[in-house]
Amino acid sequence: MKLIHIVGRQNNGKTTLIVELIAELKKRGLQIGTLKHSSHKHELDKPGKDSFLHREAGGYPAAVATANQIAVFIPREPGENPFDKLAPLYDGKDVVIIEGYISGPGKKIEVWRKEVGTRPIFMERNDIEALITDDNVDADIPVWPRNDIAKIADNIMELLSGNF
Repeated sequence: MKLIHIVGRQNNGKTTLIVELIAELKKRGLQIGTLKHSSHKHELDKPGKDSFLHREAGGYPAAVATANQIAVFIPREPGENPFDKLAPLYDGKDVVIIEGYISGPGKKIEVWRKEVGTRPIFMERNDIEALITDDNVDADIPVWPRNDIAKIADNIMELLSGNF
């Protein structure tokens, strides 16, 4: 499974970039899976709803199926790699784009905007492969222009192929 993490501090444009990347990669005929990771512990279901009660009673997995969607609730232990349980759902995908999960397995690229006023993460970590920004920044890693989604997609595919 080829994993690419889009990381960055809050409000730097991770989700917007991911949505554009999905469209670009799908246009190229690729199958894309995604995962939004949150480091915070919070409830995904609505307390008191039937699905919540099923899960709280010990249903595992507990699922909800509607006319157009299925949601499956699987408990996760602290520190457990979610792909240990989710891998079958991503079988056959060319790329899995992960928003966040900086400590997880896979390549990591950072989105950064100077106007947000935060320091880039790559300055604190040595596992960021590239920085996506249209701002001037002194970096010891490749800097990819944010305004060229096709080039970003090319670079990601090259990075995932191991030829970067």
